[in-house]
Amino acid sequence: MTPLQTTYDYIAYIDESGDDGLRAVKPCTFPGSSEWLILSAVVIRASNESKVAGWVRDIRAGFRSRQAKALHFADLSPANKAQVCQFIAGLDLRCFVVASNKKNMEGYKNPDAEKIPSQCWFYCWMTRVLLERVTRFVLQRSLTDHGEPRRLRIEYSARGGLRYDQMHAYYEWLRMKRHKPFLPWGKLCFEVMDVNLLRVYPHHEREGLQLADTVAAAFFKACDKHDTGACDPSFAKLLQDRMAREPDNQGGKISGFGVKLLPSFARARLDNDQAEIFKHYGYPSQWWDPAAFSDDR
Repeated sequence: MTPLQTTYDYIAYIDESGDDGLRAVKPCTFPGSSEWLILSAVVIRASNESKVAGWVRDIRAGFRSRQAKALHFADLSPANKAQVCQFIAGLDLRCFVVASNKKNMEGYKNPDAEKIPSQCWFYCWMTRVLLERVTRFVLQRSLTDHGEPRRLRIEYSARGGLRYDQMHAYYEWLRMKRHKPFLPWGKLCFEVMDVNLLRVYPHHEREGLQLADTVAAAFFKACDKHDTGACDPSFAKLLQDRMAREPDNQGGKISGFGVKLLPSFARARLDNDQAEIFKHYGYPSQWWDPAAFSDDR
């Protein structure tokens, strides 16, 4: 199926770090799927689309050693990881992250969510949570920039089991049903969405997806301790100036909008190292102190 061509004024590049497996999840089960699934979106104005390849070339030009042709955060040295995050923090874009701690979902099934017309229902559902925030931002931004809603192009990084026709079917299903959210907060702003503007590309073909990879992987490194070694939030902290806020100004909140944690701190039972990045981005400290919650909460 070939997507129709249509105009757009904004682009969201979407990538993930971790996996969406729920059957066996670390640390409850070893070996198992990753404890975290992190989805990120990097949003730009379409007028900047032609600059993205140059941004990534400039990033790679600053590396002392030769890296692979495509920018991939996990393959970088710590110094280069910090450098790419600092560079992104100076660009004209907004970043969004949804972080799912999956250990309380081991073996979980959601009959409503599993009605999604896709083989990867949990990933689809996570993209929906992410896009609730992205489309809200784009709607508000386009009203400011143009005085009316303008279209958003959405590009996904190719992953196992993800196809264009699946994502097209999922969002068309949501649009037709105006489906009640699985969680009580948030909604997709269909005023800026068009299923004909969904794309799936290999990571190496789209530099914007390589920026989204950096954001997702930086946050994964901040809170993961089973697949990447000890938590290191320093890289994700460097992105602060580009993390989306609600409202979109220096006084706006990042927590819950630009950075969304699922589930709540009380249910996630994060340790202090894992919780540090979420505290940094504005989650109240009493939410993440493990001593504040008894075992029966």
